[in-house]
Amino acid sequence: MKYIVCEKPGEFILKEKEAPVRKENEALLQINKVGICGTDLHAYSGNQAFFTYPRILGHELASEVLEIGENARGIKAGDKVVVMPYVSCGKCIACRNGKTNCCTNITVLGVHGDGGMQEQIAVPADILLPANNLSNDQMAIVEPLAIGAHAVRRAAITPGETVAVVGCGPIGIGIMKLAQIAGAKVVAIDMNEQRLEYAKEKIGVEYTVKAGEGAAEAIAELTNGDMCTAVFDASGNKFALEAGPSYMSHGGRFVLVGLSKGDLTYNHPAVHSKEMTLMCSRNATTEDFEHVINVLDQFPTESFITHNVPFTEMIENFDSWLKPETGVIKATVDFNL
Repeated sequence: MKYIVCEKPGEFILKEKEAPVRKENEALLQINKVGICGTDLHAYSGNQAFFTYPRILGHELASEVLEIGENARGIKAGDKVVVMPYVSCGKCIACRNGKTNCCTNITVLGVHGDGGMQEQIAVPADILLPANNLSNDQMAIVEPLAIGAHAVRRAAITPGETVAVVGCGPIGIGIMKLAQIAGAKVVAIDMNEQRLEYAKEKIGVEYTVKAGEGAAEAIAELTNGDMCTAVFDASGNKFALEAGPSYMSHGGRFVLVGLSKGDLTYNHPAVHSKEMTLMCSRNATTEDFEHVINVLDQFPTESFITHNVPFTEMIENFDSWLKPETGVIKATVDFNL
């Protein structure tokens, strides 16, 4: 079978190998589509922390079951399934407390172990969710939307709130729509005018603000001085992460979804006076995946996936997906179609 491996930063190679054989408690899957994620882009660029090469990337997967044994969810051969790519130990303090998303021994497909950029893959059966009602396009975006769902659930968003989302990339766009579904009004913040327009036209956000100097003043004007009761950073940009609290109301929550490698600095009196709650949001749980599957019909999948190629053309196109000027929001790659 064919697969694509990132041999080292900046180099993909299309290769062939024997198809995998599933072990007990595993399922053998046919991969139909793979979504390209920021993690994949960073790994290709050599900017992904704790990453080793060579690595088969891909953890946003649309797949079909070829072989599976008895399982708790009643999944059978021929079923379409969403893959939750986080393999947790089930024994650590986080897992025992139901926070499998931040398991101390977590292994993520396509990051710590090989992922889905291959025609077939064997994975633990308990990380599969039935998805016979979803298209391949929809299945391929469940995982990034689940990350947004987890962030919204962490923030305990309630109807009537006005929240800010910094970063109009795939994760930020997901947070915006899921916050709206939870009943919030959304302020989208980004430097890229094209992505702000997308957030307004396709997601239906109530307000857009250009990031940078004057952003906090603009939000104050939009909210009659109240600011936003929750601010989500989906950019991972140091400047944006440090500016986030200035968009937040007194008594508000600041949720770090994007990841920055370095240190962050905050003025203590400024954040203390607001009694700021600072929280991080990492990965997602089964509950978040199930929520996304249930509300996915409210999401503009067709406009969200801006680029799609067969796997035989991925290598020549991948560099262009690193460039916002190409208009890319979400790129996907077709296998076995």
